[in-house]
Order: sequence, then structure tokens, then C-alpha cells
Amino acid sequence: MSDYDSVNFFRDQSLVADPYPYFDHLRSQCPVWREPHHDVLMVTGYEEACAVYQDPENFSSANSVTGPFPGFAEPLVGDDVSDQIEAQRDALPFSDQLPTFDPPKHRDHRALLMRLLTPARLRENEEAMWQLADRQLDQFVETGKCEFNRQFAGPFTLLVIADLLGIPEEDRPEFQEELQGTKRRVDNLGSTGEGTLSYSPLGFLYDRLARYVEDRRTNPRKDVLTGMATATFPDGNLPSVEDVTRLAANLFGAGQETTVRMLAASMQLLAERPELQQRLRDDRSLIPDFVEEILRYESPVKGDFRVARVATTVGDVKVPAGTTLMVLNGAANRDGAKFENPAEFDLERRNSRQHLAFGRGIHTCPGGPLARAEGRISLERILDRMHDIRINEEKHGPAGARQFSYAPTFILRGLNKLHLEFTPAG
Repeated sequence: MSDYDSVNFFRDQSLVADPYPYFDHLRSQCPVWREPHHDVLMVTGYEEACAVYQDPENFSSANSVTGPFPGFAEPLVGDDVSDQIEAQRDALPFSDQLPTFDPPKHRDHRALLMRLLTPARLRENEEAMWQLADRQLDQFVETGKCEFNRQFAGPFTLLVIADLLGIPEEDRPEFQEELQGTKRRVDNLGSTGEGTLSYSPLGFLYDRLARYVEDRRTNPRKDVLTGMATATFPDGNLPSVEDVTRLAANLFGAGQETTVRMLAASMQLLAERPELQQRLRDDRSLIPDFVEEILRYESPVKGDFRVARVATTVGDVKVPAGTTLMVLNGAANRDGAKFENPAEFDLERRNSRQHLAFGRGIHTCPGGPLARAEGRISLERILDRMHDIRINEEKHGPAGARQFSYAPTFILRGLNKLHLEFTPAG
């Protein structure tokens, strides 16, 4: 494809398998470029992306998940549309979730969450992560093959967050089924730009989690959910059950899908590069660097949206108030002005950790440390128990002619399926 200026990023499926040439083209025109179909400013430059993320005074996150779909019911008019955004924000999908909050509400709710997802808390749960990784591998490793997303990445990430929160074992299959339904609805929106999402797409979680929160306040346990149920806001007030429930739902729902994508991208790369696979086997201290570089190289979230509160500028581009911007993490992470040879996976890259896969600023993903731990532990156990990991050519075709299916959405970047073959260790 060569006519990138006219292609519809939000609906054209030809960009799904490999969006990076399109991102490069946009950046070559201008790192802040107005696409013609939905009047969205596409931010592809690294410095420009950071500028937007770090400026919540001028850019609201009210539309961060859905952008122009459905958009605001009433046009935002004038040089300062802050009041208009506030008047309409509650009608937008996901408006009851942390990623769409603006200060001061965002500050208070994030502070509540971050008091619980501490390094000490994650270290306490690492032993369980090792056991859960082995538990999932036990189910297929002796067969010498797997569909990685379905048999490992999806179940493992669900088990990790369910264990962290303290969700009862017998309730977890229902949570997984409901999350898959929500994923299909979001993918459909992301693949066509059409369809609708309810005001609260994660609403199925609320009733169940509310019961757990009420129980933890009466019968505290040693889990994150108890910490969330009993923690107070910075001003000392106890949050409502509803507030805690929504935070728990965000923690449960938001991190799983992106971590699955990260794990699949990791295994796809290692299966294609046996020399890199062997390096990690021989020197496990390289795994954290590998995780950071895969997050830069294949960002699980293509981008987040913002809406300009006031007339402002990004870089040298004027941004009228009410403009929707899409900050493209996947593009910014391959900006040659920031990352040398950005299209290459480089395990020795010194600034990999400066990637924007988890965003930047006040909305930096609070689950980033958890995702890093899941990636590190998964790779450790997989390399321990699976040798000579390779792509299943019967399913994906031979080297040089691979056929992979990617999530049909402008929101997420990742494989739908990854069929692997390997030699069981021992």
C-alpha cells in the first residue's frame, strides 16, 4: 500500500498486520498529523507524545479509551471547552474507569490504587506467580505443542490477577467468560469504528466485586482486595464500595489483555530467533532487558486518546480546543529521533526502558510492574521447561511466508493465536 494519506486507520484492516510503515509515513509528514476521516490528530513523534501525556491541564482523558467512537454527543465549541467536557463525560463509555478520570478525581483514586500495588506487595505475590506459571505449563508441556494464548498466556494472566485480588477459585471461569465477551465487543468497535459500547463495559464485574469488597471490610484477609477495601483516600475518607469496586474492575480487566499480547509477542520473537532464545537460556539476567525491548518493539496498546480542553499547540502544530488526539505509543516507540534503528529488536538497547508502552505522566499504567513481573517469570519457566521453541509451520506456514492473525482493532496490537512446537525439557 502506498496511498497512506487517504487510508482510514480506524477501519482499514490492511493496516492491522503491520501498522509500522503507516506510522513511519505519518511521522515523515509531521509528527502531529490530522487524519482526514475522523478529524483526529495522530501523534507519532516521541517528544510530542510525551508532551501530550504530561499535560493534563490542556488535555483531558475523558475519551482516552474510545476517542471519536462515539465521541461527544454535542460538539465542543469555543476556545475553552473544559465545562462542556465535564457536562458530557459521564455519557461516554468507560467514564467510570480510572483511565478516563481527570484531576482531582484521578489523583485521589490513583493514590488509593498505588498504595496497594507496591513493590513489596508484588514481591509477596511472586511465589504464587511461579506456581501459577508451572500449573499452566503442566497442562500441555509434555505434548510438545500449544496454542500459546489460549493454553498459557490467557489463563496465566487471569490466574495471577485473580490470585492477587483473592477472587475465589470457583468464580474464575465465569470472570474469564465475561471478559472474553467484553473483548469481542471492544475488538468489533476497534475494527470497524462502528457499533456501540455501553456506558460501563466492565459492569458485569461490579456486582461480583462489590460483594467481595463488602466481605473484606467485615472479614479482612491477606490480599490486595482487602487492602483496597480498607484503604482511605488521601484526605482520610473511606471510599464507597462503588469506588473500590470500579478500581478493582479496572485492575482485573485492563491489564490482562495487554499482558497476553506482550507474552505472545515475546514468544513469537524467540521462536523465530533461536540464537536469541539460547542467549536468554544461557543468561537469565538478560530477561528483564528483553521484556523492556519487546514492550518498545511491539507495544500492546497502539495508542490512547485525549481531547484538547483549550486552544494550544503540540510541537509546532496548532491544536484547536475540542480536538481529539490519538497518541500512538506504537509509533512513538519507533521514532528514530529517540531510538536508534527503531525497527530493529536490540537486546543491548540502552534506553529501551524509556518506551511509552505504559504511557507517561499521571496516567502511566499502574499495572506496569505487575506486567513486567509476569513477563519475567513466564519467560524463566518457559525456558526452563521448553527447549527448541519454534513456530508451528502447519498452522502458520514456513519461514519467510508466515501467516499470523492479529487483533482487528486500532486500539490493541497483538496476535490472536500463536501455535508453537517445542521439545519438553527433561
